[in-house]
Amino acid sequence: MKNTYEKLKDLLGTMSSVLVAFSGGVDSSLLLAAARDALGDAVLAVTALSPLVPEQEVARAREISLELGAPWTGVPVHDLEDHHFRANPPNRCYTCKKQLFQELLRVAEREGLDVVVEGTHAGDLEDYRPGLRALRELGVRSPFIELGLNKPQIRQMARARGLKNWDQPSAACLASRIPYGEPITEEKLQRIATCEELLRKLGFSQVRVRDHGSLARIELLQGELDRALEEKNLEAIVCGCKNTGYTYVTLDLQGYRTGAMNEVLEGTG
Repeated sequence: MKNTYEKLKDLLGTMSSVLVAFSGGVDSSLLLAAARDALGDAVLAVTALSPLVPEQEVARAREISLELGAPWTGVPVHDLEDHHFRANPPNRCYTCKKQLFQELLRVAEREGLDVVVEGTHAGDLEDYRPGLRALRELGVRSPFIELGLNKPQIRQMARARGLKNWDQPSAACLASRIPYGEPITEEKLQRIATCEELLRKLGFSQVRVRDHGSLARIELLQGELDRALEEKNLEAIVCGCKNTGYTYVTLDLQGYRTGAMNEVLEGTG
C-alpha cells in the first residue's frame, strides 16, 4: 500500500501543471514540495502581497520556495479597497478569498498553468471557514481535504520530507485579529504585526494579538503564559504594545486557540 505522501504526489500528478497558493507555512510548503516531486518544473508558487500578510512572512515564503527549487512570484492583492471587506462582516474571509483566488486564476491562465491548488486541510473544516465557499465556486483544488489529511499528518509528512519548517507555528491573516464589525484599517494591521513580531523576538512561539480598539489582548500558548509575566518580558511587552498606540495591554488566560474571534458567533459552524 502506498504511503500518504505518495498518494499526495499521485493526486498532484494527475494535474499537468499547477499554481500553488503559497504562504510559506507548513501546509503550503508540503504542497509545493509534493507538487515539485510530482510535476517537476510545471509548478509556480505565488504569494499574496497585501497589508494582511506581514513582510516577514512574504520573505520567508520566497526563501522556502527557492530552497525547494520552485519559481516564485508575489501578486499584489488590494483587500482594503473593498468596502465590504473593510467593514469586517462575519463572512469577511469569503470576500478576501474570492478576490485573492480570482487573481491567482488570472496568473495561472497567463502562465499556462492548468490548476490552482491550496493548502486547506481536513481539520480546518471543524472551524467556521466561509472562504472555503469561494474556493469551491472558483474551482480551486484543496488536495489535503480531498485526501482527508489533517494538520498532524501534514507535519509528519513535512518532517519526513525534510522540510525545515515542519513544526512552524500556524499563521493566519492579520484581519483575523480584529473583532467582526470593527473596521479593518492598515493602521490596525500594522500595529498588530509589530506587536506580534515583538513577541516572537522575545521567544514566544505561537502568538496572536487581538485588537480591541485601545486594548491589545495577547494569546500565547498555555505553557508560555508564566514567562510572559516575568519582569523583563512583561516590561518589554507592555512598552512595545503601548508604543504602537494601544492604551491597555492584557494577557488572555485561556491562551492561544484557533478561531478565537469566532467564539462570538452562533449558528455559523
